Amino acid sequence: MKKYINVFVATLFLTAFTTAKSEISVGFGLIGGQTEISGTETEGTAADTSTRSKTIKETFVGGDIFIESVNDSGLTFGLSYVPLDIELGSGSRTDTSTGADIASEADTGTRTASADLENLFTVYTNVPFGTNGYYGLLGVHMTTVTTAETLNNSTYGNEDIFGAQVGLGFKSGNFKTEVSYSDFEDISLSSGAGDNSNSITADADAMTLRLSYGF
Repeated sequence: MKKYINVFVATLFLTAFTTAKSEISVGFGLIGGQTEISGTETEGTAADTSTRSKTIKETFVGGDIFIESVNDSGLTFGLSYVPLDIELGSGSRTDTSTGADIASEADTGTRTASADLENLFTVYTNVPFGTNGYYGLLGVHMTTVTTAETLNNSTYGNEDIFGAQVGLGFKSGNFKTEVSYSDFEDISLSSGAGDNSNSITADADAMTLRLSYGF
């Protein structure tokens, strides 16, 4: 899958900067929306082989900067970068166990965890629907999922993932308004310290409203 995504991204860049009679535009956007992440944590210790699943929804606001190549027909190829982290979700739970022979080995305490999207790049194209200002949006995301947690026996690392974006937009002069849906590939993390048999799998998606201005 990543091989085909890389080919798609390379093709967009090649088309954008070799198209005759195109104009280069740079600008910024304001972004707001909601992320949803559904995940399952699997514990593989001798004392605990349970699984726990949860779905978390988070609203977010932020911004991006972009560069675009626009030809005479309005066909657009662009690259967007979000400099701020986008929170996928966070949560906590408190466990109590009295089954351990030694008190210090009891599986007790409060666990917290959070996940963010960091360094979100998007390569995209806008395909006009005639000359009325409306267009379709297709894009590919490239980002890093970063985690932070306080767990008794495990720590989880980060993972680079891709995502696909589809949406609709309207352009009037230098202003654009877009509504889009993004679906990211499955996230799979294994604990890197303590008990290495623990793992997390998750699926993330997002609905986004974006207002932008190009110069």
